[in-house]
Amino acid sequence: MTKLDLSGRVAVVTGASAGIGEAIARSLSLAGAAVVLNARRKEKLDELAAELAVCGGMATVVAGDAADSATITAMLESARTNFGKEADLVVINAGRGLNGSVMSSNIGEWEEMIRTNVLGAALLLRDAGHRMAKASEGKSGPGVLVSPRDIIVLGSVVGRHVSPFSSMYGGTKFAVHGMVEGVRRELAGKGVRVSLIEPGFVVSEFQGVAGYDPKWVADIFEKIGPPLTPEDVARMVWFIASQPAGVHVSDVMIRPTRQEYP
Repeated sequence: MTKLDLSGRVAVVTGASAGIGEAIARSLSLAGAAVVLNARRKEKLDELAAELAVCGGMATVVAGDAADSATITAMLESARTNFGKEADLVVINAGRGLNGSVMSSNIGEWEEMIRTNVLGAALLLRDAGHRMAKASEGKSGPGVLVSPRDIIVLGSVVGRHVSPFSSMYGGTKFAVHGMVEGVRRELAGKGVRVSLIEPGFVVSEFQGVAGYDPKWVADIFEKIGPPLTPEDVARMVWFIASQPAGVHVSDVMIRPTRQEYP
């Protein structure tokens, strides 16, 4: 039987100031994990940390750009210094969308999106992976049970089924999906689970920041409704992390029931 209690786990969640990241951080904290919260908006993170503390949770804040190597180092170091050990549950959630295709989207926004979605994810995958692999030395191998160590990355359904309405964004998620599978193969033998979650339409700030037309979004949500909520995605993160050390849920696509495409 799966144990859903995450007491003793130390998590890092990027993009935790709103939407999916905030829901993930709250879910992991309520399950007993200590959480390092990251996003650019420090005031939002401070509010969330205070809320979690009232509920008996342990959380600390590292504000900053999730694609900045110094911020990434600070997040991982904060886990060790504040909670006494390296993070064993890293959720790479920070990212941004962009309305339009390769042919039609705003070229001026490409570089920042690629930096956040691809390079930032790669840097955190790399740093967290090295730390978790080192922590697993001598503790993994045939017949040896180890404590779970997870890197969970938020991809997108459009990273697998690339769609013209967001093909530039989908292209960045396609790249992320490839990196996740490569790192999964590289770290599996060291007892580190690297997982991908590919959500469909989720109600959040994402659509507004990406520049989607509000009427188009409303029409889509009415057609496929109800859309996913951030809590739906958070529940999947919780499920993956709660598996026994020898069980790896490596790739999950989650859509609203009535979402036909993409």
